[in-house]
Parts: sequence; structure tokens; C-alpha cells
Amino acid sequence: MSTTLTPRRARPPAQPTTLRARRLPAYAAPVIAVAALLLAAGLVYGAGIGGPVLVVVVAVLLYLAGLFGAANAVEGRRSARNRLWSALIHSAFVLAVLPLASVVWTLVSKGAERLDADFFGTSMNNIGARDANGGAYHAIIGTLEQVGIATLITVPLGVLCAIYIVEYGRGRFAFAIRFFVDVMTGIPSIVTGLFVLAFWVLIVSPWFNDGRPGFSGFAAALALSVLMLPTVVRSTEEMLRLVPAPLREGAYALGVAKWKTILRVVLPTALPGIVTGIMLAIARAAGETAPVLLVAGGGAAINFNPFENNQSSLALFVYQQAGEASKYSPARAWTAALTLVALVLVLTVAAKLLARRNRLGR
Repeated sequence: MSTTLTPRRARPPAQPTTLRARRLPAYAAPVIAVAALLLAAGLVYGAGIGGPVLVVVVAVLLYLAGLFGAANAVEGRRSARNRLWSALIHSAFVLAVLPLASVVWTLVSKGAERLDADFFGTSMNNIGARDANGGAYHAIIGTLEQVGIATLITVPLGVLCAIYIVEYGRGRFAFAIRFFVDVMTGIPSIVTGLFVLAFWVLIVSPWFNDGRPGFSGFAAALALSVLMLPTVVRSTEEMLRLVPAPLREGAYALGVAKWKTILRVVLPTALPGIVTGIMLAIARAAGETAPVLLVAGGGAAINFNPFENNQSSLALFVYQQAGEASKYSPARAWTAALTLVALVLVLTVAAKLLARRNRLGR
């Protein structure tokens, strides 16, 4: 018996495998963006149907379409969809940042005109419409005193109220507190000013002013505290709810009392978020005009006593200067607005640094 051996056919050489997919070059996106901008400008200005805003809108649409088409042709449909959504996310970020950058640029460019010692060292007392001098020293003092008193009133009440709702509150009473806090969140500032005017200025203040109602910075602080309270309560409540339950349970297992657990464990853990909520409330109070106008009356002179006589604030100063019939008033208004924003920024950064230091020090 003989066997015949057939030779095996030679296999073709194996092709090298690679995990790399085809990708658009790095310069593709900028080239598409420039081309979309030029094409949009040609379409809009050529047809005479709009201005720069419409050019940007059309350019964004053309860029998204061009990017999707190029990525679909080179990388495939899946990668094209990924690039499209990434571009949409980046566009939304730019769209959100542009108004903020515009506001900051406007404040800095127009508010830098009166950034001098006279503006921060003098008031508007005896300043006429043709006088280029005058400053906001009295308004800065009023803002610091009113917001400071409102913070001293609001923060303990708001934090304690949030602790009760989260840690102790059960049943209808806690539900009622939460409901009224939510209702207070939407109260207009003018309503709080009218409430303090009707209660404190017209009823309570005559007892301390020989039977005559009197405006004061303290009345403005009361109105601002009503506006700040719901923000502090709601933000503190949410931060306390985010504290993990095992932290509380671990403290209880070691025999630590509940009040001490809240003071030593829960509050320090939630402190950064609580500080953020407090600073949001302070920023809102510092920018309110109607309550200060109704119950503090405003004024051009410096008043260091928040419990007697009229007192102004930076927000009210901006409102008054913006309505003055003087060519020097707009510069004062812009500088006061820049000062108010800078003041809130400094307070926010200081509070954040303090909360971070306390957290790292534990």
C-alpha cells in the first residue's frame, strides 16, 4: 500500500493587525471653524439679513455640520456622533461663559474711571450735579453694616432650622416649616421691605424714637435677613442630607451624644457647602435695592450708627446715581457696581479659604 503525499499550498503572508483607527488630523477642526465663519459671514453680509450675532449663530451651525460630515467620512458614524456631542458641550460652555465675561469686562472698563481715593474716602454730601467729585464711602459703610447685621441674624437661625429639619424634625410640624421656607424663597424683595416698613418702622421704632417712626440701617438689615433666611436654610438642609449616615452611626456606636455628633461630625463635614449657601445669601442681600430704599431711606451723608437716621448702601447708590441728571453720575454708578462685585468676591474667597483651612485642620 502506497501513500501519496500532496504538498500543502503555501499560505499568503499574514497582514499586520493594528488597533489604530483612522482619525481626523488635529488641524481639521480649526480649519472647519475658520471656513464656517467665513462662509457664514459671506452668506449673512452678502444677503444683508443680519449682523455679527447672526454670523456667529450661522457659523456654529455650519461648523457642527461640517465637523460631523468630515468625521463621518473619515472616522465613521459612531466617532462622528461623539465629536458632534463634544462640540455641542463645548459650545454650551462658551455660551455660558460669554455673558459672564461680558459683564466683568463692562464693569472693569467702565468702573475703572473713578477708582481713586476720593471715591472711597468721601460721600455725596454737598455734592452738586456739576461737581465731578463725590464718592461712595457712606454707601460702603452702609452695605457692610446692613449685610453684617443681617448675616449675624440669619446664619444662626438658618443653620439651626436646617439642623432641626434634618436631624430632629418629624411629622407635620417639620413639613410645615419646610413648606413655608420654600414659600419664602420666592417672596419678592419689595414685599419684605413693605413688611419691615409696616411692622418695624411704623409700629416698633416709634417706641424708641419719641413716638415718631424712623428709618435706619437696622430696619434694612431686618428686611435683608428675611431674604437671606430661606437660602441659608435650604442650602444647609441639602448639605446636611449629603453627609453619609455611617458617620453618624459610627459616632453613636462610640457613645457620642446626638448633639455632639451634629456639632463635631455632621457640621464640619458639610461646612464647605454651608459656607457656599451663606455666601450666596450674602451676595443676594448685598445687591438688593428696594428694601433699603423703603426702610433705610438712603442718604448722602456718612452714618456709622445703623440704629438711627437714614443710611445708604452700594446697591441703592448705584440706583440713585444711574438716575441722576449729571454727566458725572454714570461713572460713579459703574465704579460703585464694580466695588460691590469686588466686595462680594473678596468675602466669598475669604469664607472659602476659612472653611478649607478648618476642614484641613481637623
